[in-house]
Amino acid sequence: MTIGSRGKASYRFLVVDDDPIAAAAAAAVLRGAGHTAEIMNAASGAVERVAATKPDCVLLDLMMPNVDGYEVCTAIRARPELARTKIIVLSMKAYDYDRRRSRELGADGYLVKPVNVESLLREAERLIRDTLDLTYWGVRGTLPVPGPRSRRYGGNTSCISLTFPSGAFFIFDAGTGIKALSDRIMAEGKPRMMAHIFISHPHWDHINALPFFAPLYVPGNEFEILGAPHGDIDVRKLVSDQMDGIYFPVTIREFGARVYFRDLSEGEITVEGVTVRTKLLNHPGRCLGYRVEYGGRSFSYVTDHELYPKGHPHYDGRYRDELAAFLDGTEVLVTDTCYSDEEYKKKQGWGHSSVIEVADLASKARVKALHLFHHDPDQSDEDIDAKLSQAEKRLQEQSSPTRVIAPAEGETYHI
Repeated sequence: MTIGSRGKASYRFLVVDDDPIAAAAAAAVLRGAGHTAEIMNAASGAVERVAATKPDCVLLDLMMPNVDGYEVCTAIRARPELARTKIIVLSMKAYDYDRRRSRELGADGYLVKPVNVESLLREAERLIRDTLDLTYWGVRGTLPVPGPRSRRYGGNTSCISLTFPSGAFFIFDAGTGIKALSDRIMAEGKPRMMAHIFISHPHWDHINALPFFAPLYVPGNEFEILGAPHGDIDVRKLVSDQMDGIYFPVTIREFGARVYFRDLSEGEITVEGVTVRTKLLNHPGRCLGYRVEYGGRSFSYVTDHELYPKGHPHYDGRYRDELAAFLDGTEVLVTDTCYSDEEYKKKQGWGHSSVIEVADLASKARVKALHLFHHDPDQSDEDIDAKLSQAEKRLQEQSSPTRVIAPAEGETYHI
């Protein structure tokens, strides 16, 4: 890796593809973004070239004569000195078997031709950086609030996405923000996709836009929807009931994708090799917080929950200690900061927290970055600015190293 004249990282690629047109097109995209790209139109000698030049990433076709992509991938992974070299398979084969087999042999990513230019660059750069991409699609709570008072932070309700270097894709909640995510995915024109949708709880601002998530209706796509059941009502029923013909004209039977449901309780699961821990939260009904652990890093999504202040009749120090332990040292905490300190005095018992109490929790839990989330629908952009200032002041008073941010819709952060 080098740093370009504009301060942007410049990576070295080797494109191995027996189709000279496809290879030249991929190289042109990479070079246009400031990277260097060498082309080989045959797989013979590719491993030796990788060993000699040690590129940051190899773009590798599968269907090549004499030596195919599987053999090249296996040979690269057999050399310990090339362990840091990323491999992205770039193939016309869209079959599950080939995706799975490529991963088993050591490929880090898999893209199907023809590849959208933005997708190629995004996937390649993320793999090399080895970062998780956290994107906000909706940051409000309770109700969407379009209009001039929400122009900077956005007016959609809860939805964020987390993309892993491996290509694994997690979505947290399905408020109205998931429609913007849907639009992005459909515009990219992916031939198929797989994702996991984690629902914190089934209040409407967290699930009511799920029927508008267009990829659910695309044959060949695959989704798992996970969340906490409520007594005898499982996650499948929680989703399907809001799409009953009385409330919505389309039912889950119209989903074209393969959709699975998984009921979660407090504990730990593994999803596509990623550890996900869950924590029951103080909110009406069953509500889960999530902690994702990957490559020595962690991300936590904890909304909605109420932290009663000391002196309140329902203050629970044990719950705070348990929540702080659950969040301990997390890189990014996305959490319910619905109210300012003044507003909370009038809305105690509504299941949401004041920004001051959350700042105290983040400091106690040694959170590296606190992201303010789930803003009250009555708050303007300026009100969110004021909450951000309150949190900054509180953390400064405690000499806490925790950074605090108020993300806006459409913003992406690298973890």
